[in-house]
Amino acid sequence: MSTVTRTVATMRAISQDVLGGPEVLKEVRLDVPSPGPNELLVRVHAAGLNPTDWKHRASGAFLGAPPFVLGWDVSGVVEEVGTGVTLFGPGDAVFGMLPHPHGAGAHAEYVTGPARAFAHKPRQIDHVRAAALPLAALTARQALVDTARLRPGQRVLIHAAAGGVGHLAVQIAKARGAHVIGTAGGEKHEFLRGLGADEVIDYRKTDFAEAVGEVDVVLDPVGGDYRARSLRTLRRGGVLVSLQLHGKRELAEEGARLGVRAEVMIVEADRAGMEAIADLVRTGRLRPAIAGVFPLAEAAGAHALGETGRTAGKLVLAVR
Repeated sequence: MSTVTRTVATMRAISQDVLGGPEVLKEVRLDVPSPGPNELLVRVHAAGLNPTDWKHRASGAFLGAPPFVLGWDVSGVVEEVGTGVTLFGPGDAVFGMLPHPHGAGAHAEYVTGPARAFAHKPRQIDHVRAAALPLAALTARQALVDTARLRPGQRVLIHAAAGGVGHLAVQIAKARGAHVIGTAGGEKHEFLRGLGADEVIDYRKTDFAEAVGEVDVVLDPVGGDYRARSLRTLRRGGVLVSLQLHGKRELAEEGARLGVRAEVMIVEADRAGMEAIADLVRTGRLRPAIAGVFPLAEAAGAHALGETGRTAGKLVLAVR
């Protein structure tokens, strides 16, 4: 185990005592955690925000009742390693996703997490951009690569393509040689074309189900009637991956009736996935778009902006 001597005994963190709107978030001081076996203590430089953060803030979701510290995306520097860690040492720049959903805690100056939830941060990006990647990029990769098994030349429809998951999914699909169709408001079409999207559809003006023709894969973070409508765009044998957790059985049954596969997924911590994401960054095939950077103390403002659903790319908390 590292013998690093800590210079602080407490740290700043964003916590809440009750469920509710962004106003329930507050800055507190907590003890700096100690890494257990196979864990890292990371000095957080930046932490990403995702819709799962505001959902948990408002409902508790998988975390239950507060108090708790939110945040799964982290980029920082290893401060200390726990017993048994061989992949990293103090001073290493790392980024990763804490185990979702029960491993939250990144919205703080220090966080502990399993060593194998992390990868070395690519030198090509700073900590803010690195913190924007893990949860959203892992979601996109696990949906398209692991679940749908997307192949070169296939046609993929990505809903909310300018969002946190969507804009990374566009790039991951293009890196795999797919033909990418994205839905987004018209004001975001130029942004999506710049990421490599082959076709863009303004969902406000056009019925995507009528416009796309047949596709092989659909990635749907939106839910609602998008799922049923998307099923009908798929070729026989195609795959819909939904990020909305309700109605899994009914969705699968409808998919089977239409001769397609319909899956509901939750992102998982994944070292191999993080290494693949890091490789895409190093080779210039994946770059996160930053919609806004907030100081840690202004986390409530970041939540409020994120909940509007109008941002293109990711929101990040700059911790140091």
